[in-house]
Amino acid sequence: MDSQETAQQPQETAQEKRLYTSKEEVIARVKELSQGEEEPTRQELEHLKTAFYFLLNAERDAAQKAYLDNGGDPMQYAVLPDPLEEVFKTEMNTIKEKRQQAIQRLEEEKQQNLKRKQEILERIKELTTTPEEAANAFQEVKQLQQEWREIKAVPAENATELWNNYKLVQEQFYDLLKMNFEAREYDFKKNLEMKTALCEAAEKLSEEEDVISAFHQLQDLHNQYREIGPVAKELREEVWARFKQASTVINKKHAAHYEAIRLQQEENLAKKSELCDKVEMLTSTECKNAADWEAKSKEIIALQAEWKTIGFAPKAMNVKIFERFRTACDQFFTAKSEYFTELRSRYQENIAKKTELVKQAQALQDSTEWKQTTEKMVQLQKEWKTIGMVPKKTGDELWKEFIAACDKFFEARNAANAGERNEQQENLKKKLEVVEKLKSLAEVETEDLRQQIQTLSEEFNSIGHVPFKEKDKLYEEYHKALDILYKKLNKNRADRRLNAFKQGMKEVAKRGENAVETERQRMQRRYEAMKEELANYETNLTFLSASSKKGNSLIDEMNRKADKLRDELELMKQKIKAMNE
Repeated sequence: MDSQETAQQPQETAQEKRLYTSKEEVIARVKELSQGEEEPTRQELEHLKTAFYFLLNAERDAAQKAYLDNGGDPMQYAVLPDPLEEVFKTEMNTIKEKRQQAIQRLEEEKQQNLKRKQEILERIKELTTTPEEAANAFQEVKQLQQEWREIKAVPAENATELWNNYKLVQEQFYDLLKMNFEAREYDFKKNLEMKTALCEAAEKLSEEEDVISAFHQLQDLHNQYREIGPVAKELREEVWARFKQASTVINKKHAAHYEAIRLQQEENLAKKSELCDKVEMLTSTECKNAADWEAKSKEIIALQAEWKTIGFAPKAMNVKIFERFRTACDQFFTAKSEYFTELRSRYQENIAKKTELVKQAQALQDSTEWKQTTEKMVQLQKEWKTIGMVPKKTGDELWKEFIAACDKFFEARNAANAGERNEQQENLKKKLEVVEKLKSLAEVETEDLRQQIQTLSEEFNSIGHVPFKEKDKLYEEYHKALDILYKKLNKNRADRRLNAFKQGMKEVAKRGENAVETERQRMQRRYEAMKEELANYETNLTFLSASSKKGNSLIDEMNRKADKLRDELELMKQKIKAMNE
């Protein structure tokens, strides 16, 4: 580093690196600065401001999220003023005023110092016109040099020129000083000793672990070096080269330190940009049901938690990247709120429809017109199935009331038809025999399995009613046996379909790679569509209640359809795998 350099590098103190965990900590530090004599750096003030608003915005985001998660209306949400923000602004304004006053005082002092140093220069010039005058003015010049060293900073724009002029007049003075050669040589010697000591101190700074502290100490050494007079002419370049070399080591470490900070901040910016991309992608992707919204909410909340683990981005981009991330998150949660508002509206309509069916069923539950009322009850049950979903708790309560009214009527009707019990018991026995025959088919291999299943199913369905209390258990056993057989059939059928597909793909392959790729893309689209259809089945199942026997039959039917779709998905997956191979 040139000894004439006056520009200050960016400085980073412990306070500027301090991690604040609450707004109160920030306020305490700001008050300490506003009420004390300490002069804060611009970097620390920027750090305090960034930390305070980061914590404030984090609290507001958390409050808004809690409000929205609890079902709050986003259109009515309002950000409440924080009293600590006003305290922060007031104390910061006080600090700024103090800094302005200090800067003004410093500038005035620098101007006064400049004026006095210019007067000293002019006086030394007057005393160095001839060798005789220089010798006679030796003591006065030494006093002027001492005064020069005691005068502090001058305006930066004048420092280099002022120093060059001072250096020139000093050299002219000593070059002209012939009559007091011993004093001149003594002065050179003392200056050499002092400058050599400064060189040693600068070289030792390379061992300092704190790079920032070493840099600050180096600035002090440079100030001292400039104030020391010249050495013997033949040693000037050598001494300066040594001091400059030691300075270069410290300056490179200092530059590397800030380069590492810059690179880390660039890396943080890249990570935050990637998180923004992910949130924006999630926000732009359509959610088809409540499960999609909840799944994406968890993803975005996880991304928000990851965001908090990443440090600051470069100052020019730190606020911008945060605003981008926050905007994307706000857009998602606003859209989510709108979706669930509309969903609640549909729920209310469905609740009203199901409530009306409950009233109609309760009005018919005590009727003794068995045939006519049975038809009405069956029609009400069919209509119930056509109504969309409602919240689970309310849906369970309505279903419980509805099925209780239905059960009351059908139990009364069955009690009135007690004469049919013997016949129903006989029918139960016959149907159980058919179920056992179906179970036995699953344990043997036969080529006409489908025909035998069809024959036994027709036999089962041709048998009349069974006792009401045994009906659900019987049908559960019947369908369980059928499910096993159909899985067996489906496996055989799937194997045949897969083999046939492989043979067909050989013909497609003959038409070239484009034909194969087209078929692959078509199957991939079909595969994704089937996955989405299965996801809808599984979502709908979560809204159904199995608290009654009637509910169980509907759930079983949907589960069978879902299982069939899973088999089709597996077959499609095997086809795609075979094609890739």
